[in-house]
Amino acid sequence: MNLPPLSLYVHVPWCVQKCPYCDFNSHGQKGDIPEKEYVQHLIDDLKTDLHLVQGRKIHSIFIGGGTPSLLTGDAYVTLLSAVEQLIGLSEHCEITLEANPGTVETGRFKEYVAAGINRISIGVQSMQNDKLKALGRIHGADEATYAAQQAHDAGLTSFNLDLMHGLPGQSLDDALSDLKKVIALNPPHISWYQLTIEANTQFASKPPTLPADDILWDIQEQGQALLAAAGYQQYEISGYAKPGYQCQHNLNYWRFGDYLGIGCGAHAKVTDAKTGIITRTEKVKHPRGYMDLAKPYLFKQWRVEQQDLPFEFFMNRLRLFEPCPINDFTALTQLPLQSQAKALQQAVAKGLLIQTDNHWQVSQKGHRFLNDLLELFV
Repeated sequence: MNLPPLSLYVHVPWCVQKCPYCDFNSHGQKGDIPEKEYVQHLIDDLKTDLHLVQGRKIHSIFIGGGTPSLLTGDAYVTLLSAVEQLIGLSEHCEITLEANPGTVETGRFKEYVAAGINRISIGVQSMQNDKLKALGRIHGADEATYAAQQAHDAGLTSFNLDLMHGLPGQSLDDALSDLKKVIALNPPHISWYQLTIEANTQFASKPPTLPADDILWDIQEQGQALLAAAGYQQYEISGYAKPGYQCQHNLNYWRFGDYLGIGCGAHAKVTDAKTGIITRTEKVKHPRGYMDLAKPYLFKQWRVEQQDLPFEFFMNRLRLFEPCPINDFTALTQLPLQSQAKALQQAVAKGLLIQTDNHWQVSQKGHRFLNDLLELFV
C-alpha cells in the first residue's frame, strides 16, 4: 500500500510552573534542566523507532511540551542534525517549536532559526494581565507583544499565536479585545480556541466561573467574523491562517497521516506497509523514568482494531474545513466504503455532511454539531 506522509512529534516535558488548566504531560522545573542528557535520550529513542519509518522522509516536526523554549538553540542543532542523519527531511519540511512568552530571551528565536526551526508557536492565551494571572501564566501582555515582534524579526517562515477565549470572568468585549490585539500583531497563523476544564487539573478540582453559554456563542460568532475580515481563513476547528500558512504538521494529523513520537509521554501512529495495520504507541511519561537506562522508552503499544478505524478516521478528518476525498477512507483504513454506508446516509440526511461523487464536505450545521456527526461512526 502507499503509505501516508510521516511526521515527528518531540516532547519536552518541563515548564517553569504548571498552569491550572493544563492536562498535558508537563512538569514544573526544579533546578537546571538536564538538556544535553535529555537530547541524547531523544536521539536514542528515535533510533529505537527507525523500523517504523519504512523508507519515508520526515514531512514535518512539531516540538511541544511543556515549554520547549526552555532549551537552547544548541540543543536543537544537535537534535535536528540527528533527525536529518538518521531519517532525512523532506524538501519543505515544516519544523515548529512551541514557546512561552515568559521564557523568550532576546535573540533566542534567531538561535532557533539557525538550528533549522522555521515556525514558532507562541502561547499568548490572553492579552490582559488579570486573565493571564487567573490562568497561572508566567508572562504579561507586554511580553506576548515582544515575543511576536521577536518572531517577525527572526526571519521565520511562519509563526502562530495561541489565544484562548471563554476565560474566567471574561466578557464578550474582553474576548474580542484580546482577538483584535492579537490580529494587530499580524501573525501568519492564529490558534483560537475555547478554554475547557479538563480532568486531573487544578481547575477541575476548583472550577472557576466561566462565561455563560450565550456569551460563549456570541464570542465565537463575532470572533470568527473579525478573523475573516482580517484575512484569516478557518481551515480547522481552532485553526485560522492567512493563505499558504496552514500548519502542515496539524494537517497531517487531521488527514490521518502517520507520525512518530519521541520524548516523555509522546504518542505515535504508524501504518504497516505490508499489512495496512495501524499501531499506536506511547512513551514513558515521567522524565526520571524516561531517562532511566534500565527501562525502555516504550510504555505501551496497541493495534487500532478494525471496528475502531472508522471513528478514528472521521474524528480526525472531519475537523477540517477542506473537502475530504472519498478514496482516502479506503486508502488509509483498508476498509471497504460500504462498511460506512448507513452512517454516511444518516449524516447526509441530517444535513451534517455533503457528499459529491468524489468528496465529503462537512456542512455549516455539521461543524456546529460535530459531536453528533462523529457519533454516527462509533
